[in-house]
Amino acid sequence: MRHLISPLDFSVEETEKLLLLAEDIANDPSKYSKVCDGKKLATLFYEPSTRTRLSFEAAMLNLGGSVLGFSSADSSSAAKGESVADTIRVISGYADIAAMRHPKEGAPYVASLHSTIPVINAGDGGHQHPTQTLTDLLTIHSLKGRLDHLTIGLCGDLKFGRTVHSLINALVRYPNISFVMISPEELRIPTYIRKEVLDDKNVPYKEVEVLEDVMPELDILYMTRVQKERFFNEEDYIRLKDRYILDASKMQYAKEDMLVLHPLPRVNEISVEVDKDPRAAYFKQAQFGVYARMALIMILLEVGLC
Repeated sequence: MRHLISPLDFSVEETEKLLLLAEDIANDPSKYSKVCDGKKLATLFYEPSTRTRLSFEAAMLNLGGSVLGFSSADSSSAAKGESVADTIRVISGYADIAAMRHPKEGAPYVASLHSTIPVINAGDGGHQHPTQTLTDLLTIHSLKGRLDHLTIGLCGDLKFGRTVHSLINALVRYPNISFVMISPEELRIPTYIRKEVLDDKNVPYKEVEVLEDVMPELDILYMTRVQKERFFNEEDYIRLKDRYILDASKMQYAKEDMLVLHPLPRVNEISVEVDKDPRAAYFKQAQFGVYARMALIMILLEVGLC
């Protein structure tokens, strides 16, 4: 039995197999419509979510399985003080696989230690979001045809953005990857990622504050929202939330084949006028999330694999 707690839980070779399976699912989803017949997914969401929770549910339903779970801590026994360990022990008797989102870093890992079914980390605080990373990798792999020789711009909240942290960890395993970190000083990438991931692996990167200055260099621009729920001080949030807004005028500086990604939801960091630009890939990215999670569920449950 395997879990997915970190994007590094799968090797590069295993990730490649998952992406190829997800691309085959995207090309012919009907071929996989019954591989999880009789299987149940539990979605244990202690934090609000739209895309992640619904894409997990859509993934399992598309595979012919069924879904149960809760969408907030208030609607679970956590409101009565039940521990994550006890919850997963109980859920292990109800479902075949579980996806957990939790505001506390490490909670899905704790669940995996007490679970008798595979546990998928669907986001833990500002730490990791491995299935979003699989979605991001699938989007880049499908639309760019490669995961190497890329310059990735990461823009916005790089301090609390778990999607950014997971994506960096995953991409540094591929050759000739470089990063451009675009953020205000207050929202720069955490020191541990800078030192233990980028510096230790000799991955080239630079930190800048002006998006327009680096747009021509980028193969991928990964926008993020400034997350109000991660701030302790509302004044800081208000001061920083509109620091970066991608609009049509800024897109004029970008390469013709640059992709704009965003884990969503967006607030106003990408103007709606960018939506019609062929380089805007964030809604395709959301769709790819279903295929990535379908492939992941199949691999963890060991069903429908040749």
